[in-house]
Amino acid sequence: MTRTDAPPAGGPTRAMWRAAHTPVAGVPRWARTTAYAVPFTVLPSGLWRLPIVFDGGVGVGERAYVVLLSIVSELVAFTAVGLVAAWGERFPRWVPGLRGRGIPRLFVIVPAALGAVVLTTVWTITFVTHFAGVTLRGEPIPSAFPTEAGGWEAAAFYVCYLPLLLWGPLLGVTAYAYHRRRRNR
Repeated sequence: MTRTDAPPAGGPTRAMWRAAHTPVAGVPRWARTTAYAVPFTVLPSGLWRLPIVFDGGVGVGERAYVVLLSIVSELVAFTAVGLVAAWGERFPRWVPGLRGRGIPRLFVIVPAALGAVVLTTVWTITFVTHFAGVTLRGEPIPSAFPTEAGGWEAAAFYVCYLPLLLWGPLLGVTAYAYHRRRRNR
């Protein structure tokens, strides 16, 4: 086998992953950076929640909720990559009846823009009320809450949850780049 005939490093799975997630032509570097940053704004909070699963005093339902919340949050955040990748512009081959067709840009822009507004609003309100010392319901923050313990527990909580304040704005910036790139198509 010659060097040009060699399979891509990592095999066919890695080649498919790269083909699907490589930014399409015309994506500015800043848009690619913001799109790839979105999942990393969500990851710390998911990792912070996962130790709850191993707590002996937590029921099976709550364990399943924590795991599913972490996985679904990360998957939703990962959709921002579609704003710069080919899978955000064309339906994949496995979608019957639509395979290979272009995705109407409003099908992507509207949910991304709404998501950016909702996420920015929700996380801003959540942290404003939290710093005011109350929950979203207006009740005092419980004494068992990690930020009330102070020290390393509070620091770890803030390090893991404050990046969520960036989720909405980064998604909004990436959606704007997608709109600008596709507005004439």
